[in-house]
Amino acid sequence: MVFLDKIKQPEFWSNFSKVAIPFFVFVTIISLLINNFSDIFSGNFEAINQANFADGKWKNFFSFKIIFSVFYGLYTTNKKMK
Repeated sequence: MVFLDKIKQPEFWSNFSKVAIPFFVFVTIISLLINNFSDIFSGNFEAINQANFADGKWKNFFSFKIIFSVFYGLYTTNKKMK
């Protein structure tokens, strides 16, 4: 089946959300752990906020992860659906 036909099916979007949302959460957690490992385990959440989310930094932090998750979800769902 062609990709454009697949995306018209409600089952596609259900499967897409089952893949993309957990992947987004996973990528976000891994990214925070990699960038702020010591701050997370010392409980210094203000430093995490300043490094990743304050002054509009949250847009850059989440934009790549959202775009990457959407493409990964579309690719995986397209590949797995028959």
